[in-house]
Amino acid sequence: MALPTRVPQGYVDPAESAQRDFNAMLNRFFNTSPSGDGGRLAPYGVDVREDGDHIYVEAELPGFKKGDVDIPLENQTLTISAERREQREAKGDLLLHERRYARFLRSFTLPPTVDEKTVDAKLSDGVLTVTLNKREESKPRKISVS
Repeated sequence: MALPTRVPQGYVDPAESAQRDFNAMLNRFFNTSPSGDGGRLAPYGVDVREDGDHIYVEAELPGFKKGDVDIPLENQTLTISAERREQREAKGDLLLHERRYARFLRSFTLPPTVDEKTVDAKLSDGVLTVTLNKREESKPRKISVS
């Protein structure tokens, strides 16, 4: 089986090529895990939004299972960490190996308006949604005019 290769067509800008090589080197340097196992911090996106009653943290975690995710909340700091180990199958010869160990880690300092006792987390279709309730005294309320 032949693997697809990238064949440059036309003029290749040497400055662009040097910049791409430099960026690749920095990514390898800064994203390598300290344990030296070749793991990388996964570059998945996170969105944080708020309404009157809740703060929502939505993190992309494609390929991670519920057991891979850990969400501690301590001292007004929410940490989302996920770790996926390499799964090797003995079927066939390995021609390309890019799906290795992946690690995701993000921490958020929460405002004092968050009720740390009522937190909900759901992982569905590769998106983790953490719902943090606000304290009753910090929620907006409507004041009637008499």
